[in-house]
Amino acid sequence: MLDLAAELDRWFRRGRPFAVATVAATSGSAPRQAGAALAVDADGTVAGSVSGGCVEGAVYELCRAALAGHGPPAAVEHFGRTDGAAAAGQDGDPFAVGLTCGGELDVLVQRIDPAERPETGAALAAAAAGEAAALARITAGPPALLGRALLVRPDGCHEGMLGDPVRDASAAAEAAALLAAGRTGTAVLGADGGRCGEPLTLLVESSVPPPRMLVFGAVDFAAALARAGAFLGYRVTVCDARAVFATPRRFPGAERVVVDWPHRYLDAEARAGRTDGRTAVCVLTHDAKFDVPLLARALRLPLGYVGAMGSRRTHLRRLEQLREAGLPEAALARLRSPIGLDLGARTPEETALSIAAEIVADRYGATGAPLSAARTPIHRPHPALAAAPDGP
Repeated sequence: MLDLAAELDRWFRRGRPFAVATVAATSGSAPRQAGAALAVDADGTVAGSVSGGCVEGAVYELCRAALAGHGPPAAVEHFGRTDGAAAAGQDGDPFAVGLTCGGELDVLVQRIDPAERPETGAALAAAAAGEAAALARITAGPPALLGRALLVRPDGCHEGMLGDPVRDASAAAEAAALLAAGRTGTAVLGADGGRCGEPLTLLVESSVPPPRMLVFGAVDFAAALARAGAFLGYRVTVCDARAVFATPRRFPGAERVVVDWPHRYLDAEARAGRTDGRTAVCVLTHDAKFDVPLLARALRLPLGYVGAMGSRRTHLRRLEQLREAGLPEAALARLRSPIGLDLGARTPEETALSIAAEIVADRYGATGAPLSAARTPIHRPHPALAAAPDGP
């Protein structure tokens, strides 16, 4: 639901009820991940998506029914695989609603009344403002508890109630951990808030400020990459020590243009806590006096992506210089150089596409190979999600 925060915050402020359907759990090749949502207001206006089209009509009708007061205030609906031809051949309904991709979705459908959900309104307002916040909602457990919500701040403070102080404290701790990692996921608690009793499943949606892309080198490739980064949702900064090239007019796609030595700027940003495991660093300067000090620092930081432009010969020479600077092989293995995927790119725009594609593939641990030739799942979770099982 927090992925629709900008729109839903406006609806909430109007004080009118709306219904929201949120993907609570997935399996198989599901088109959207947990937290994706579709919302419907009293006028029938739709925002968002839960499946990319497969079950949108059915979910819309469920939201309309929830708004009209038909059924409980919150309920979980399951959508599985459907194949019209196969179903028809087995006396099934060839028009059955389901996912043709072979995945399965559990969707929490809930009526939201602003007068009764202040914690939800606060979570939407925080997410819409770009602030860090998590919203934990019960998606499995006793029917009377479905949809109950808790807003959790980065410092662990929380608003709302799940029905029991011990349960609230346990849920807040689980949500704070997911928020610190910038993850949306599920957690399982016992009904008493511990690990015993009838289990409760929480969907924890994390909203964190947009990730940063730091582009070093005020060149024409940087201008195209700044636009691509902004399109992907990054807050883009272009940095170069040469004031004549590093001007806002040349980089309209960047949020900031900074005149500073690249390594000095990265040092300052890291010390100030403005880089993290989602930050992408792209080095486009082609100049060892800038590249080597910068990469020597970047490869020692817990960044999401570090790439550097240059020929293969330049790359090998740069590796030797970095080894001389004391970097171990494990750090050097993190360097994506020559930067980008092999698309045959030539123009700045094509090169920016190549770099952006590698950043996305790297984020999800994907190969970058053509899907037509691959045998891996099309939709996959972030590696951190796959490595951290839900619940106890």
